[in-house]
Amino acid sequence: MVDEVVQESENIFQFITGPELWLAVGRGALKIVLILIISFIIIKVGQRVVSQFFAQRRQGPFSITARREATLKKLVINTLSYIVYFSAFIMILETFTLDIGALLAGAGIAGLAIGFGAQNLVRDVISGFFIIFEDQFSVGDYVMASGAEGFVEEIGLRISKIKSWTGEIHILPNGNITQVTNYSIHNSIAVVDVSIAYEGDIDRAEKVILELLEEMPDRYEELVATPELLGVQNLGNSDIVMRIIGETYPMEHWAIGRALRKEVKNRLDKEGIEIPFPRMVMYSRHEEPNSQDHRRMKD
Repeated sequence: MVDEVVQESENIFQFITGPELWLAVGRGALKIVLILIISFIIIKVGQRVVSQFFAQRRQGPFSITARREATLKKLVINTLSYIVYFSAFIMILETFTLDIGALLAGAGIAGLAIGFGAQNLVRDVISGFFIIFEDQFSVGDYVMASGAEGFVEEIGLRISKIKSWTGEIHILPNGNITQVTNYSIHNSIAVVDVSIAYEGDIDRAEKVILELLEEMPDRYEELVATPELLGVQNLGNSDIVMRIIGETYPMEHWAIGRALRKEVKNRLDKEGIEIPFPRMVMYSRHEEPNSQDHRRMKD
């Protein structure tokens, strides 16, 4: 019995120190390194090919917009990376002489079982597909979705990322995005209300503002056309409100609105037209002293 144990130990020691084991380990390690290097090269080449493909789609009858290009290019590159990484993982497992067929079959059965309990995941993926396919919004768009408002940072098959103007990142499952307001597709409208005092000359104020609006397109290239003065919008407690609208390129209405207010204020001040401010009028009542007080004052 002791001799058998000793013989078995010697056999194990010879196997560990023998050249066959280390040659097999070396071949396996070299194969794994080659798989990783080839995978890295495929991803890099694939990224370049995808970028060139979308660059060519900017022109021609089947051209796509820049916002659409940014979304699809990132999605295709991510999908390519996932496929290459998964294939490399399978090949590495084969290097360890594992039965890949049995593993895939077991993974298929487990995936089917998990799928019945992962309905939200399936819904997110399907919703993400239709968001991309229907071009509901793209990377770089300014949107409001599920209570989150900001610029779209990333669109995936499962989640979308929206960055607010204050820097927060909102991560939304695509299945929860039921309504989207996209501010970046069509031109925007800047709306500016200007107050004129009741004592002011409305006709003269309109003439001054119209002359200013004719100069605005030459000063601000974000304007699509000359802004319009719609007229008197409201009769307030202490002012007459006049409304100005200006069509701008998408997402430029905020900047143009601020510029319009500044320009109108400076021009009205220059022309001596008063912009009213809140006023408070106080009345004082003088009361005559009653008869008793009057007699007391005489005494």
